[in-house]
Amino acid sequence: MEIKNTNDGTDRPPYLRLDINYGNCSDLPSFSVGPRGNDEEKHNAIKAAGYAGVQDGNPDLCKKLGLELTAHARINKVGELDELLPKWKKDNFNCATLHVGWGMESDKEMDELVQYVLDMSVKNDFPIYFETHRSTITQDMQRTVELIKRFPEIRFNGDFSHWYTGQEMVYGGIENKWEFIAPVFDRVRFMHGRIGNPGSIQVDIADGKNQIYVDHFKEMWTRAFAGFLKTAKPGDYLCFTVELLQADIFYARQIQNAQGERVEEGDRWQQALLYGQIAKECWKEAQKRIG
Repeated sequence: MEIKNTNDGTDRPPYLRLDINYGNCSDLPSFSVGPRGNDEEKHNAIKAAGYAGVQDGNPDLCKKLGLELTAHARINKVGELDELLPKWKKDNFNCATLHVGWGMESDKEMDELVQYVLDMSVKNDFPIYFETHRSTITQDMQRTVELIKRFPEIRFNGDFSHWYTGQEMVYGGIENKWEFIAPVFDRVRFMHGRIGNPGSIQVDIADGKNQIYVDHFKEMWTRAFAGFLKTAKPGDYLCFTVELLQADIFYARQIQNAQGERVEEGDRWQQALLYGQIAKECWKEAQKRIG
């Protein structure tokens, strides 16, 4: 049985839900207009900005504010979900995204991990999506497509910045890469919003216009949304979760300002709001494509 879609239990037409990863609020630069302070202040700002949910948010604060919750974790061995899943269910998380393995596993070891996650997802009636992420079993396009052949029921959190930069997707022509990973696009049920260029995994995109790599991400997001919409049923939704992370973990790039200080190149909070607008445009385009 395939991993199910997130669903709100209504007869509402399939829709896009705009969320934010809580890490997007971590260590924002001093010039940012985004929230600083304690967890409650940050959750209030997330709610006020119009986000529907938080990945890795505080369950109590989300319940108080009417925010939805999604989870994130890493597993490297069979059995490591046994304690996490009951907690996620108890705290009313909608779904979880996983980093699975370190990317050095044999096909046999990969298959054992995937089968375990699939079994746990179905057994607990809880959607779990594999992230297309560096240092995991889905770190490259070829092994991921081959994995789908063995496990067509697998579903993904599409974090395409890892492939776009890490596998330099533009090298040799990006269109043939898009065709090659079509089976992945068809199985995306969650998305991490991050844009990189061929040399850096996360970059400030200014206003998002007249930049070829931004157009590439728009196309990938649109294809993934269309893949979801092809089979989505009433009440199904796809979480587009912006995840622009801080400089001390080497995501946000730093530049030297006029005072000689190294600072983040842009305001991740404002960029996150722009990403939401871009995602909505891509969703509309996906709807047009599937008629």
